[in-house]
Amino acid sequence: MNVIRFADLAAQGSVKGRRVLIRADLNVPQDESGKITEDTRIRASLPCIEMALQAGAAVMVTSHLGRPTEGEFKPADSLAPVAQRLSQMLGRPVPLRAEWVDGVTVTPGELVLLENCRVNIGEKKNSEALSRKMAALCDIFVHDAFGTAHRAEASTYGVAQYAPVACAGPLLAAEMDAITQALAQPRRPLLAIVAGSKVSTKLTILQSLAKKVDGLIVGGGIANTFMLASGLPIGKSLAEPDLVQEAQAVMAAMKARGAEVPIPEDVVVAKAFKADAPATLKAAAHVAEDDLILDIGPKTAHRLAQQLMSAGTIVWNGPVGVFEFDAFAHGTEAIAKAIAASPAFSIAGGGDTLAAIAKYGIEKDVGYISTGGGAFLEVLEGKTLPAFEILLQRAAAQGA
Repeated sequence: MNVIRFADLAAQGSVKGRRVLIRADLNVPQDESGKITEDTRIRASLPCIEMALQAGAAVMVTSHLGRPTEGEFKPADSLAPVAQRLSQMLGRPVPLRAEWVDGVTVTPGELVLLENCRVNIGEKKNSEALSRKMAALCDIFVHDAFGTAHRAEASTYGVAQYAPVACAGPLLAAEMDAITQALAQPRRPLLAIVAGSKVSTKLTILQSLAKKVDGLIVGGGIANTFMLASGLPIGKSLAEPDLVQEAQAVMAAMKARGAEVPIPEDVVVAKAFKADAPATLKAAAHVAEDDLILDIGPKTAHRLAQQLMSAGTIVWNGPVGVFEFDAFAHGTEAIAKAIAASPAFSIAGGGDTLAAIAKYGIEKDVGYISTGGGAFLEVLEGKTLPAFEILLQRAAAQGA
């Protein structure tokens, strides 16, 4: 994607002495006492912050945290725990500034964290007045928060419209490159794994991918609906019978292109949704009325693994079984290990997918792990993300 990249500006010396505003995604989980429980997003934001400091910029960083009410700041909304963690990671003070929209004092070589941007009135509706005020704070705006790239808000879109220079930070640029490699110019065959509890939440993704991919592997409750659409019994498994026609249309669209949606031939069932429920392997055609399908069987897992091993590109969103329960995790484990061993370029995204990657320790064997949940899903739907759109527009206007 033809956007201005912050890394290029830094390398050219165009950042020295400039005021740089970075929109990061520092929205980390916290416990009831406000302690950060997992800091992946903070660590992922460090390269951009360090790049700006090393380039001699006066650095301002802002992010959202949680879902605050605009204009009603509460202590729970504060980025104070994030400032503390950033300070520990960078080995330097990170002052936190509140009431920052009308002006920030920061000198080259300094770093300040600007309080929760979602508290600012007009943030969600992309207020022009707020966007212009934020743009006036900086010489260079850096979007480095892919997790928010699907939102057209003041701190993600409006500021990029009005800042003197708007560019992609290293994290956002890496997402753009990986998405382009996986979906715009994929090495064939292109296989997508789309799993989750409901077809309804991912129907547009399935319909979009059916026009592009060479194989569409479905898992979880989505696979149960596709099994139902194929005339197979699913017992009392989670499914959406009212979406059977849509599932059949996706299968027909794939078949018309010479592609397929592989339907499980064997499954692992239980009588109850419990970690200690006895697991029983059955042929897909022999699922009983009181069975719950909680995983794919070894024959299906082997067939899918073989397809993944011969793929050129793999897009992975969602585990194929209830992998949190060890008795029903073998299918997801087989898929994860096949992706890790495959020579294909792989991109994975979505919370449950990241948890599966961590469980099986394959982080280093996945081509690219996306940091954005909703943004990643919208890319799979074939949408142009607002953050990409405005950065492309600004680059075109500036002749990048």
